Amino acid sequence: MNAQHQKVAVITGASQGIGAGLVDAYRKLGYAVVATSRTIAPADDADILTVQGDIADPATAERVIAAGVERFGRVDTLVNNAGVFVAKPFTDYTQDDYAIATGVNVTGFFRITQLAVEHMLAHGGGHIVNITTSLVDNADANVPSVLASLTKGGLQSATKSLAIEYATRGIRTNAVAPGTIKTPMHPEETHASLAALHPVGRMGERSDIVDAVIYLENAPFVTGEILHVDGGMSAGH
Repeated sequence: MNAQHQKVAVITGASQGIGAGLVDAYRKLGYAVVATSRTIAPADDADILTVQGDIADPATAERVIAAGVERFGRVDTLVNNAGVFVAKPFTDYTQDDYAIATGVNVTGFFRITQLAVEHMLAHGGGHIVNITTSLVDNADANVPSVLASLTKGGLQSATKSLAIEYATRGIRTNAVAPGTIKTPMHPEETHASLAALHPVGRMGERSDIVDAVIYLENAPFVTGEILHVDGGMSAGH
């Protein structure tokens, strides 16, 4: 396939968990992928470009988008998957916790999305998907999560703003709001208690979130949507 016509997806937080699943899924759709995380290893696949860097540093965003455009010529989709979750009682959060959460979840979204949108406009459109958390809409006394709500909640609101700002210019913006998913972020011994937080009584699988993103990718009439993939958490308890 001609590199200029092959669609290109940029995925942050791409080395493990949901991010690694998204890289595989977009390759199966025939996309070239620019995959970034702090520790990502080079890929054997010529259609996967890996870029190491801390997404909280705007210079990483510049490098990721520049490298993707240089290699593949365009950016069609951006999945803002990188995220940190620090659950502590509100008064226990440290300045470091605050800096890390805002750095990855907010600053990490901001610059790379600006750069991606510029390229999408040049090519007549594109798609942004933000990964948030169901806790944004449904706080739970069992999971103190002010920093997640502050940062991912901002991301969720920005999803709607971007969707409307670019609705007539071919760029869709959506979000997936997961419940708790079995990823390396959650140690095995916590799984039983985490499962109990969901009305369906179990945690989600990585594939549940990947499938939701791919649904949104293939849904041209859907924009500004917050798709909850959370075992019923958003419906009630």
